[in-house]
Amino acid sequence: MELNPINTSNKVDNKIRVLILGGNGFIGKHVVSKALDLEWQVTSIGLNLLNKRADQAKNVIYKAADMTNPVQLRKALGSAKFEYVINCAGYIDHTLFSKSGRKIVESHFMGLVNLVELLDRSVLRSFINLGSSDEYGNIDAPQAESQREEPNSPYSMGKVASTHFLQMLYRTEDFPATTLRLFLTYGPWQGGDRFIPQMISGCLKDSKFPVSKGEQIRDFCFIEDVVNAIFLVFNTPKSHGEVINIASGIPISIKKVIETVQDLTGGGHPNFGAVPYRPKENMSLYADINKASTLLNWQPAVSLDEGLFRTMQWLKV
Repeated sequence: MELNPINTSNKVDNKIRVLILGGNGFIGKHVVSKALDLEWQVTSIGLNLLNKRADQAKNVIYKAADMTNPVQLRKALGSAKFEYVINCAGYIDHTLFSKSGRKIVESHFMGLVNLVELLDRSVLRSFINLGSSDEYGNIDAPQAESQREEPNSPYSMGKVASTHFLQMLYRTEDFPATTLRLFLTYGPWQGGDRFIPQMISGCLKDSKFPVSKGEQIRDFCFIEDVVNAIFLVFNTPKSHGEVINIASGIPISIKKVIETVQDLTGGGHPNFGAVPYRPKENMSLYADINKASTLLNWQPAVSLDEGLFRTMQWLKV
């Protein structure tokens, strides 16, 4: 993929400079890898990052900072300038507000506010924030970007607040932000506590494991397709100020996904119905991806069967 030319004067080795927040996380690692393939100068900032040497790639500048702490973040950023910024930081947590929900909101929203305040905008060309399908709450599927969000957790509220904050900045200050609203992303390097790797690992071990009834309809998108969408934004200035769904656009039940993993691995004994649904869980969450197709000329290329197989091969290593 060829990106728009950039004036590379006054840069180290004339390389494009990219800042990746959360570069040691699941999605962040893949973004770092893609940027390195493009021979960009990569800086990654993450919480307790320097204590995770095994997660670090060569030729990347790693700095540790809590984004909710402006003093730490200011120190990590220093006087550095970046053409591109990708915020992959944050974590999924459906805890209620009465049970430490404030911390979740702050990690997603105030961390972003601190970043925008401290970032040198003088050469910034594009800022990408990763949103979540949870922002839609219980809106009927297929969910489209034109619908008003209905967050039903501190996590989804923090994400919605971030989305509207960046759109306000675009309208008032021409801040070049794009929100990519991700549905269920999966693939190699994802943590073992997430749904897909949990299912594959359990089936590879031919284990018994508890699951819900599996009636939820969801939308799974392979990590490679998500990363391709991220880098297309960098070459699409008209995406600034926009919210764009990134997903397969293909609805599938959780039960069908588990059965597909069973067929793929030849094992596993899921106990359907052993895990209750979350309170107010949206039973049908899948995306309208027409905007991504029109605006970014993007389409998912990896089928669920292929993506599950590639994830299984990674987990076997």
